[in-house]
Amino acid sequence: MSNKKDTVISLKKMFNIFDGMMSYEEIDEMMTENTVIQGPNMWILMMAIFIASIGLNMNSTAVIIGAMLISPLMGGIMTMGYSLAVRDLNLLKKALMRFSIQVFISLATSTLYFLITPLQDPTSEMIARTSPTIWDVLIAVTGGIAGMIGNTRSKKGNVIPGVAIATALMPPLCTTGYGIATGQPEFFIKAFYLFLINTMFIAMASYLIALILKVPYHKKQSEKQQKIINVIIAIIVTLVLIPSIFIGASTVKDTFIKRSVDEFINKEFRFENTSVVKSSYDTTLKTIEVSLLGSVVEPKEIDKLTALLKDYKLDDYTLRITQNDTSYVNNMASSLMTDKEQIESDKKIIISQEYTIASLNEQIENLNSEIEEKDKLIDEYSELIGENVDFAKLSEDAKSIFTDLVEVKCGEAFDNDSNVVVMMAIVKEEIPELTKETIENWLKKETGCDNVSMFFEIKEEEPEESETENAN
Repeated sequence: MSNKKDTVISLKKMFNIFDGMMSYEEIDEMMTENTVIQGPNMWILMMAIFIASIGLNMNSTAVIIGAMLISPLMGGIMTMGYSLAVRDLNLLKKALMRFSIQVFISLATSTLYFLITPLQDPTSEMIARTSPTIWDVLIAVTGGIAGMIGNTRSKKGNVIPGVAIATALMPPLCTTGYGIATGQPEFFIKAFYLFLINTMFIAMASYLIALILKVPYHKKQSEKQQKIINVIIAIIVTLVLIPSIFIGASTVKDTFIKRSVDEFINKEFRFENTSVVKSSYDTTLKTIEVSLLGSVVEPKEIDKLTALLKDYKLDDYTLRITQNDTSYVNNMASSLMTDKEQIESDKKIIISQEYTIASLNEQIENLNSEIEEKDKLIDEYSELIGENVDFAKLSEDAKSIFTDLVEVKCGEAFDNDSNVVVMMAIVKEEIPELTKETIENWLKKETGCDNVSMFFEIKEEEPEESETENAN
């Protein structure tokens, strides 16, 4: 019995949240200092924003982390949560004022940078800050809890820098500035929403820890006033949380569907002389498309495969199979070679058979056209680069994002047992290598493929006809 009691006491001591805590007066003094607008802090903030913007612009993770380490944004956010916990609305107003000024300065600084930088194309680091989900909420909450606990200790340690890196306040704020500078509302809205999530839930975590630490109230509120404050907090938190839940749920659902489709194709599409060269699914149309190469799969086998969809919880999906018979292709190639030899050996006969020549030439031209057309080459001979890649949309997005590109065609190919994303673009003039690298990184991010080939053709403007020529 004594050993059990000692174990309980030891566990309580081990998880004692009050251990090493500052006095309530020291905590209050620290939080009040966080509301003071100081010149050095503003300069540090601007430099941190510049560093983070450069890191995003150059796609450098190390530089972005460095900017997050020197950012002074965290203290003000914790003070907002703390002020709610101690019922001090004046402290909350001061914290909000300081934080609003910091956000304004940050947006102005990042917008200015992206207005003057010659590199206007979005990088993968920027794009990563435009997809907020419920996981960002969890990171902000747990990071805020750790930060508030560490910030209220007599010995600080390295908690705050770690929280600053994990919750990532600076990158989405800088990406918001990029959206303003380049006139892209999507970047502005999504990146600022991620920043809002991090801010809100770090503050709420600080509020929760302050209550757990039993910090004395600065002003006693009536029960009615406290209920009003609680309702306002709940409404704000709910409004911020709901979109991230929907985005996160959609991400989880897509993950499960992808896993089920992959498992279905890997387990069930096993044929001796037939292989899968491409597969895709569409959650909107509820379809699964599979391209096969080899011997033709009989309709009975296809019916069996369709019936097996329910075993993978895909019974509401329609299976569409495209088949290419290799025996037909081989016979076709052999026939073409025979015809070519006949052409070389007996030209007189070919000339006398004009209709036959025209027919064969048309077949050859059609085969060459099929080789040149990327979408048909993809359908017949390539494997899927990444699930749900819409290359038509990818081409349009590339043309819209990278203004140096006049015409763009994206596709996929299969070369030496490896998948390749291919982009062919027409440009007005030679583009810098750094821009090419940015485009390549963007293609890798969008398709999930590390093997990318890009071809740029400079389109020369046709000279205008002279007046003399027009007169003639």
